[in-house]
Amino acid sequence: MELNKNSLFRANGTNYLVPFVLITTLFFLWGFARAILDVLNKHFQNEMHISITESSLIQVTTYMGYFLMAIPAGLFINYMGYRRGVVFGLLLFGIGSLLFVPCTEAGTLGAFLFALFVISVGLVFLETAANPYVTELGDKETASSRLNLSQSFNGLGCLFATFAVGQFLFSDDSNGNVAVPYVILGIVVLLIAAVFSMVSLPEIVHHDGLEQKARYGREPLLKVWKHKYFVYGLIALLSYEVAEISINSYFINYVTGMGWMDDRTASIVLTGALAFFMVGRFGGSLIMRRLPAEMMLFLCGAGCVACIMLVLMNFGRWSMIGLIGNYLFEAVMFPTIFSLAVRGLGSLTKSASSILMMTPVGGCGFLLVGIIADATDMVVPFIIPLLCYVIVALYGFGLVVSRARKLRS
Repeated sequence: MELNKNSLFRANGTNYLVPFVLITTLFFLWGFARAILDVLNKHFQNEMHISITESSLIQVTTYMGYFLMAIPAGLFINYMGYRRGVVFGLLLFGIGSLLFVPCTEAGTLGAFLFALFVISVGLVFLETAANPYVTELGDKETASSRLNLSQSFNGLGCLFATFAVGQFLFSDDSNGNVAVPYVILGIVVLLIAAVFSMVSLPEIVHHDGLEQKARYGREPLLKVWKHKYFVYGLIALLSYEVAEISINSYFINYVTGMGWMDDRTASIVLTGALAFFMVGRFGGSLIMRRLPAEMMLFLCGAGCVACIMLVLMNFGRWSMIGLIGNYLFEAVMFPTIFSLAVRGLGSLTKSASSILMMTPVGGCGFLLVGIIADATDMVVPFIIPLLCYVIVALYGFGLVVSRARKLRS
C-alpha cells in the first residue's frame, strides 16, 4: 500500500492535521488517568489493608462507568457533535479529579470510588468522541495507522503516570497523599477544557442518507448490528480490554508477590513495560503504512499468546521476558481493532463507537483475577488474558482470510 506523506491527515482535499493534533492531546490525558489506577490499586492495599479482590473494586467501579454511560455519551455526541462531547467529558474529568480532596478527608474506599466513577464518565465521553474522530480525519485506508499514532500518546500518558505517581505514592516522605496528583491533573484538565471550548473542530459529514437519523441515535444503534465485522470486532475488543487491564492492574501485585522486588521498584518496572507499549504503538503506526492492519493484528495476537504462555510456564524471573514482551505486542490492538470494526460504517460510526466504548467494562475482569490469585497462586490468573489474546488472534486471522478472498475475487 503506497501512501504519500500527507495522506494520513487528508481526505477529499481537506487537511485535518490541526484538529488531529488537538484531539491527540486527549489521548495522553486518559492514558494518564487510567494508568494511575494500576498504582492506586496497590497503594490502597497498603494504606487501607485490603485484599487484591477488594482493591479490584477500583477497576470495577471505573470501568462500569464506561459500560453504563457509553451509549448515552454516543447519543450526546451524535446530537451535539464531537467538540461539545469533548468539552463535557473534560469538565466531568476535571471535577472528578478535584473530588479527591474531600475524599481524602473522608478516608473511605467508597468515597474514592465515587470520585473515580465521575472521572470514568468524563473519560467515556472523551474516548467515544476522540477514537472515531481520529479515524475520520484522513484517508480511510490509513485509519488504523492514524489511530495507532494518536494512541501512542495514550501510552506516553500511561508511562508518565506509573512512574511519577508510583514514585510519589510509594516514597517514604509522601505520606500517601493521593489527592496531590489528582488535584494537579484536575487543574490541567479544566484548562484544556477551556481551550477546547474556544476552538473550532470540523464535523465530518457523510452523504449516505443516515446523517439526520444518526443525530437521534435509535435507528443507527440497531442498524450497526447488521455489520458482522463490527460485531466480531466488539467481541475482540472486549477480550483485549479484559486482558490488557487485568495485566496492568495485576502487574505490581504479581512481581512483588513473587518476591522479586518491592512496590516502588515494581512501579519503575511497570513504567519500563509501558515504554515498550508506547514503542509498540509508534512502531505499529509506521509498520501499518506498509502492512495491512489485519495481518498486523493477527501477528501481534499470536505474539501475545506466546508471551503469556511463557509467563504461565513459570520460569522464575525469566517469566518477566514474556510479561514485558507482551506489552510490545498488545500495543496496537485497541486502535487497530477499533478502526477495523468501524471501517466503512459512515454515519453509523458515532453509534458504533459508543457501543465499542462499553468494552472497557472488561476491566471488571480484574475482579476474577483477584479472586483466582487469592485462592491459588500468583501465576494461575494469567490463564484469563491467554484466552482473551487467542480470541483477538482469531479475529485478526479471520480478517486476513476475508481480505485475501476479496483480493482474489
